Amino acid sequence: MKCPGQDSRFWKPGAIFETECPECEKPVEFFKDDTMRRCPRCGHRFVNPHMDFGCAAYCQYAEQCIGELPPELLAQRQELMKDRIAMEMKKYFGRDFKRIGHATRVARHAEAIAAAEGGDMAVILAAAYLHDIGIPEAERKHGSSGARCQEGEGPPIARDLMAKLGAHEALIDEVCDIIGHHHHPRDEESLNFKVVWDADRIANIEDKQKEKLINREDMERRIKGKFFTRAGQKRAEELFLQ
Repeated sequence: MKCPGQDSRFWKPGAIFETECPECEKPVEFFKDDTMRRCPRCGHRFVNPHMDFGCAAYCQYAEQCIGELPPELLAQRQELMKDRIAMEMKKYFGRDFKRIGHATRVARHAEAIAAAEGGDMAVILAAAYLHDIGIPEAERKHGSSGARCQEGEGPPIARDLMAKLGAHEALIDEVCDIIGHHHHPRDEESLNFKVVWDADRIANIEDKQKEKLINREDMERRIKGKFFTRAGQKRAEELFLQ
């Protein structure tokens, strides 16, 4: 069944209209269900200004429903997915505000590091929010939140959570891979892993600092040689050594 919003049988007057090209200001004809059109005069390709993408901003079947998605909507989908993963993480941890706060800070640091270093922001932020998602189950099953225990329990939980939200399989696979060894880097690691590792390390130092003030010499030792990215190390130096 075709989505009623895109089915021409339900169209009303105004379903075919003209709008100005944002580049050359010449009229371009749009049909209601066009996601994008190319200006016949200057060649500029732009989004249908009257189209309400609605559920397409987060629906996993959006491309099948309305065709190729414009960059603006793809960016919106990424932003929405990040927010929904953050919400699911908070629901999963419940009243464990320490874990929620840690994951939120890791995501904030990761976003700042990735802005300087690059990487796939969708993978990075999903992994940042979910990297410790295995802790409750590890504690329940093994009586420990140790690194190996949480790395083993985290990926299946993260996979179910992201699948429920309609994340693409490739995104799910990479995020789960990062979660599954986020305390144990391999000899060769992706930039996405490195960004999450550095962000987690900064948040862990923050946690230690709250428990007991770390003197400058010890802080310099913790920071030196412990980061994969220059942006991560620089962020740590700015936070802890200024």
